[in-house]
Amino acid sequence: MVRTGGTSVAAGPTLAVVAREAGVSVPTASKVVNGREDVAPETRRRVTEALDRLGYVRRPRFDAAKPPGLVDLVVHSLETSWSGAVLHGVEEAAHDAGLEVVVSAGLTRSRGGRPERGWLDKLIARGSSGVLFNLAELTPSQYAWLEQHRIPFVMIDPVLEPPPGVVSVGAANWQGGVTAAEHLLTLGHERIAIIAGHRRRMCSTARVAGYRSALASAGIRQRPEYVRYAGLDEAEAHHRMLELLDLPEPPTAVFVCSDRMALGVYEALAARGLRVPDDMSVVGFDDLPESRWLAPALTTIRQPLSEMSATALRLLVRMMDGKRPEGTRTELSTRLVQRTSTGRPRD
Repeated sequence: MVRTGGTSVAAGPTLAVVAREAGVSVPTASKVVNGREDVAPETRRRVTEALDRLGYVRRPRFDAAKPPGLVDLVVHSLETSWSGAVLHGVEEAAHDAGLEVVVSAGLTRSRGGRPERGWLDKLIARGSSGVLFNLAELTPSQYAWLEQHRIPFVMIDPVLEPPPGVVSVGAANWQGGVTAAEHLLTLGHERIAIIAGHRRRMCSTARVAGYRSALASAGIRQRPEYVRYAGLDEAEAHHRMLELLDLPEPPTAVFVCSDRMALGVYEALAARGLRVPDDMSVVGFDDLPESRWLAPALTTIRQPLSEMSATALRLLVRMMDGKRPEGTRTELSTRLVQRTSTGRPRD
């Protein structure tokens, strides 16, 4: 569910803070605020006293019908199948937890080093109990704002290494890079290139490191010219593939660090009259729906996007209840999905 609108109000204690003070869950505190009757008298008394003690500002009557327990999900974009998988995971987990989700796209950019006031004001106004950030690159001032207002939050696949203590969920990217390279090595390839995403992103550096580790373990000489970066952009991946083909000794296989970039690689190979996998084996990463639509279907590393998002929501619920996770970083396993874009190299 996507909601917009809202007016700016002065910062005050969130419902999550009230719930912690009263020793109850956020949905229970929300029931008291909204006048629901299915709350035990003693529980209602504790919540009411906490509301008064902390100076919680109750919403106007027109907002009282809002379902209990709102959380925000901030995504980089709503235009990709990646975002669709993230939304699916969050929606299912939120439904099980009895929560509603407010979705915002691309609202974490900073202006003059400060968080965007409009979105932050709306977060306060609608009384969201926590936030999930997907592929977000927060500024120090944004982290500070969230901590200052005691709003629980979890990062899903953070772009950069989060500050100490910040809870995040991601995939086993290093192992995914190892698995992709080992699959190509098992087929007999030795000239294996990689087209990675952004140089400084956590996922890119981990996948490249895994690829390099697999080659080193197999005793294969690593060639610097075989490592290219395309910023997760399809057109850039097209250009990087053409550069690889123009090398004096081009690769026989390429590990492309996103299924989206693999589309550009396929186009580059077709432009040169080369066939997959006869002339070039290709392995992707993500296992998005696009990987099955390609011809031939793309062998790829499955990244459990929906499971990552659902895990992040469950961690957020625990934090909203005042419970800290045992560790700050949770990684879910990746695995090879073998289709028809890889084969043995030509003699």
